[in-house]
Amino acid sequence: MSVVRLVKDLPEAAPRSVWLDTILKGDCVAALDRLPDHSVDVIFADPPYNLQLEGALHRPDQTKVNAVDDHWDQFDSFQAYDAFTRAWLMACRRVLKPNGTIWVIGSYHNIFRVGASLQDLGFWMLNDVIWRKTNPMPNFRGRRFQNAHETLIWASRDQKSKGYTFNYEAMKAANDDVQMRSDWLFPICTGNERLKDENGDKVHPTQKPEALLARILMSSSKPGDVILDPFFGSGTTGAVAKRLGRHFVGIEREQSYIDAATKRIAAVDPLGKTELKVMSGKRAEPRVAFISVIEAGLLRPGTVLSDAKRRYAAIVRADGTLAVNGDAGSIHRMGAKVQGFDACNGWTFWHYEEEGTLKSIDTLRAEIRVNMAQAGS
Repeated sequence: MSVVRLVKDLPEAAPRSVWLDTILKGDCVAALDRLPDHSVDVIFADPPYNLQLEGALHRPDQTKVNAVDDHWDQFDSFQAYDAFTRAWLMACRRVLKPNGTIWVIGSYHNIFRVGASLQDLGFWMLNDVIWRKTNPMPNFRGRRFQNAHETLIWASRDQKSKGYTFNYEAMKAANDDVQMRSDWLFPICTGNERLKDENGDKVHPTQKPEALLARILMSSSKPGDVILDPFFGSGTTGAVAKRLGRHFVGIEREQSYIDAATKRIAAVDPLGKTELKVMSGKRAEPRVAFISVIEAGLLRPGTVLSDAKRRYAAIVRADGTLAVNGDAGSIHRMGAKVQGFDACNGWTFWHYEEEGTLKSIDTLRAEIRVNMAQAGS
């Protein structure tokens, strides 16, 4: 993966090599308009929260809180914020692949408005995920509950998007073989991970922890995918994407953030292929038709199959069906019929005999899959 580059003026219809693994400087909507249709796999967006802060905020000891009061987080009205949200979401939807997904993070100030815009524009909600902070900032005025979480919305491009990436088996295995829940516990960005300037001040007020981005990318993308961050900030998305073998494209208008992100990403060493291999389950394996086993010469027409206890028998036909007592059908339908069931997994039900031992025909399917993987490597 190349060293991160800064692109100030991306030409229209620029080839992938020009904008991949780059930071595009400028307004997010204008920069997005220069990217090709359906060119990114996953979007992570950390837009302005529109916090509506009025006046300085102080701790009980009267020291000033370093709150988010930057100009990029300020909007004249909710209507102005909604118009801004719709504009960048529409631009994102155009560049997102049909089977791609988008993640948007926010607080109670903005996430409900963003969610409504997502649905209005045709995105399809997959999950809302709660990032619960182990070390949230206190509520200094004591007039509300402590804000101890942020909300992420995960959505596909539209309701018909069925082929999006979700590494279910990997997430389950990483969670002690229990389904990964939609409430995630991470600390806010502190310590050595927090970028500081020469004065020791935060480079970016809302820098997200790398652990959060790693969970997002490991769950919903594959090595080699292109990850877009239209509000790149200090470059967390780019740093994590590079480490995890993904490509990235970031959009940012503030030069100080670009400088910090460029230096940060350049220092990242990508992981190797072994470390990046994603665990997958049966659903992720390539589909194999029973006739492929016959075509590969692993079973011959006329072979007699039986169940594991030799109660039922079927004859393999040249067209990939099984014949049982004058009837014929797929391995699944005939397995169900002989048992009087509505459904059956024929791959695990039917067995062939080899040197006096019964073996599941599923072992032959596995052999076909190995050959498919070797052919595609």
